[in-house]
Amino acid sequence: MAKTIRIQSNPIFKPVHQSKHRYVAMLGSAGSGKSYDTAQQYILRLMQDKGRNLLAVRKAEVTNRDSTFAELYGAINRSGFAPYWQATVSPLMLRCVNGNSILFRGMNDERQREKLKSISFAHGKLTDVWIEEATEITQPDFEVIDDRLRGDLPAGLFYQIKMTFNPVSKAHWIKRVFFDYPDPNVLTHKSTYRDNRFIDKAYYQRMERRRIVDPDGYQVYGLGEWGEVGGLILSNWQVEEISQERDHFDSLTYGQDFGFNHANAILELGHKDGEINVLREIYEIEKTTTELIAIANRRGLYRSVPMWCDSAEPDRIKMWKQAGYSARPVKKYPGSVSAQIDVLRQHRIRIHPSCVNTLKEIGQWKYRRDERTGLYLEEPVEYMDDAMAALRYGVEPLRRPKGKPADIDQQVSALRRFGL
Repeated sequence: MAKTIRIQSNPIFKPVHQSKHRYVAMLGSAGSGKSYDTAQQYILRLMQDKGRNLLAVRKAEVTNRDSTFAELYGAINRSGFAPYWQATVSPLMLRCVNGNSILFRGMNDERQREKLKSISFAHGKLTDVWIEEATEITQPDFEVIDDRLRGDLPAGLFYQIKMTFNPVSKAHWIKRVFFDYPDPNVLTHKSTYRDNRFIDKAYYQRMERRRIVDPDGYQVYGLGEWGEVGGLILSNWQVEEISQERDHFDSLTYGQDFGFNHANAILELGHKDGEINVLREIYEIEKTTTELIAIANRRGLYRSVPMWCDSAEPDRIKMWKQAGYSARPVKKYPGSVSAQIDVLRQHRIRIHPSCVNTLKEIGQWKYRRDERTGLYLEEPVEYMDDAMAALRYGVEPLRRPKGKPADIDQQVSALRRFGL
């Protein structure tokens, strides 16, 4: 196998290619090419250096198939290396003819973390870890991963963990651990879509447009800046390994925000002792209602549990009802969004770590800022807020306690009959 292989790459990533630091934190905007380049360089590394093995990690194991596996397998095929690699989907794995391998794992729960601890390779040791969407994982997750890279290695080999991510919040532990303090073992790297010389013109123009229509979101997803803490809508939440058993809670509700081009989000909420617990999520893009119902069936959603939905889509609500689910519309009126947010602020919110999209959204859900005054308005930014809409809908029983809506409606009807 050739030792020197030339492949086009963005110059911005040259320091990463040359790095032998144990930790490489690759912060970048959307469209910067960081994941594309990372996958390509891992394929080259594993083909050139016998004895190396890679573990690709996402918080939710199932998301590897459409992200890390797709990127790595795409890099193999684009480069003409397919004859040198074998791919399997059960288990998800890539194996090079030189004996080096790539495995894929998640960190959703204790079972998966224990599974990671027992990883072994037929040839060589685990030397490399790629954590894609690294802001999804917790610091304890990272410590479990880091602890796997230990022991002596043959001459020329070294251990390395690469993290690729968008910089969602200044309060994130990754910023504190890897960016705020100098460490000779850490290489930090930043890239934006403007550094990507292979980006298509339409995507570039789309990102430039965001600079005008969503200036706050553009700072994170366009310029790769850490998201501001100021203006955050919710801070009364935490990630926690909470029970997902129905009997553990006083009641359950579902919240559903309909979508197609943007995500259709369904959250399962458990209510107990005044706390709101986000137990499970369905978060799908470009799925029809029929497909979403099939997903809900496979995931075992409870048909008898009230499912509060966006009232703007009565046809979809009807389809969910016909499928046996207790779907119903949320009543909207001027100020209803603020009222839902007020309810959320009055309760402690615990989020299961498997709900990665909920965590991603809640950490950057912000109020819109008046560009003239610099003050935040009582108006949420309508961007990447699908899970947050589902969360708002799911607390409808807390906003309108059982029995009161009907009583109020009856009173209004009676007054109208008397011309009042």
